Amino acid sequence: MARGWESKSIEQQIDNARQRQGEQRVRLTPDQIETERKRDGIMLQCTRMRNQLETCGEGRYRQTLEEGLKFLEKQLAELG
Repeated sequence: MARGWESKSIEQQIDNARQRQGEQRVRLTPDQIETERKRDGIMLQCTRMRNQLETCGEGRYRQTLEEGLKFLEKQLAELG
C-alpha cells in the first residue's frame, strides 16, 4: 500500500513539473531573493517556536518563547 502512495506522489510531481514547464518563470531581483530567504527563515523559526510552545509548560521559558514569536511575527509583517 505504501508503494502505491509513493508512486502516486511521484506521478503528481511529474505532472506538476510538466505544467510548470509551460509557464513563464518570473525573474526575481537579488533583493527580492534575499527577502524571500529571510521570510522563509523567519517562517521556519516561527514553526519551530510554535512546536516548542505546544510541549512547553507554564513558566519563564514559555514567556520567552511567546515574546520571541511575537518578535518574529513583527519581522514578517515588516517584510510584507
